Amino acid sequence: MRSRAFGRTGHTVGEIGFGAWAIGAAWGTVDDGESVAALHAALDAGLDFIDTADVYGDGHSERLIARVLKERGGKRPFVATKAGRRLPRQEVAGYTAQNLQEWIDRSRRNLEVETLDLLQLHCPPTDAYYHPELFEHLERLVERGAIARYGVSVERVEEALKAIEYPNVASVQIIFNMFRLRPAQLFFAEAQRRGVAVIARVPLASGMLSGKFRPDTRFEESDHRNFNRNGEAFDVGETFSGVPYEVGLAAVEKLRPLVPEGATLAQLALRWILMHEAVSVVIPGAKNPQQALANIAAADLPALSDEAMGEVARIYEQDIKPYVHQRW
Repeated sequence: MRSRAFGRTGHTVGEIGFGAWAIGAAWGTVDDGESVAALHAALDAGLDFIDTADVYGDGHSERLIARVLKERGGKRPFVATKAGRRLPRQEVAGYTAQNLQEWIDRSRRNLEVETLDLLQLHCPPTDAYYHPELFEHLERLVERGAIARYGVSVERVEEALKAIEYPNVASVQIIFNMFRLRPAQLFFAEAQRRGVAVIARVPLASGMLSGKFRPDTRFEESDHRNFNRNGEAFDVGETFSGVPYEVGLAAVEKLRPLVPEGATLAQLALRWILMHEAVSVVIPGAKNPQQALANIAAADLPALSDEAMGEVARIYEQDIKPYVHQRW
């Protein structure tokens, strides 16, 4: 797999990573055996970047990752995690030095490491980015050796732009896919100028861009595509990228003709993201080895033509932009 610079950190990572939300919780029934097999298959194929969070299955995702890495031994992949969503209410007042230390210590235990490779604030309130003391808390954690570096996971482009004003923010994780084009405007240029790594999350719009859903598709009660369809549990932009379900289905049909022979729509969607050089790594999820390997194979697709890139932009402008562009 091709590698890309992870911002100014001095690290390089494979351009396709492993998003470990689905092996934790909130994506319907998950089989730990299949999850472990998916991680092993991905790592065997050369993947070297895993993204998780302390709230994915209340730490279950982190612990599964630790189990797999212990089984494998040898050189460890880069493992990023997140903290902040354990708060009962998302308020800046909850991001205290003590809380951050406790959350991070818990993740260190779950992942069985002394120092976390990357700790990301997990979509904190917008106001958090205007509190320098919060980032000073993270600086102290770097000094203590609890974390090697820190970044942010954001909902909105405006949050990303504010976050990278802090000189030691190493990375920004943001929703970027064929239904969410806005980050590729000002933010990507600024991230490159400042040497900030970009982690593209929700690359398949919660599976919408796999092309496998229909109007009558039903999701399990424990799947956020059921219980967060209207933002009941967390930001609605995390579910189908905030695009109304029927609108997304119609746009997918317009994208299908762009799929190269022998590829899938999901692979096209991942390859489209990799066409943007500001992206350091894209993190699709996988619940089994087949999905994990199909994700990685997307990196081998030929570069998309100017015509294909233009058609994606046209479909976005016509069908998707009114629902998402200014909101996120």
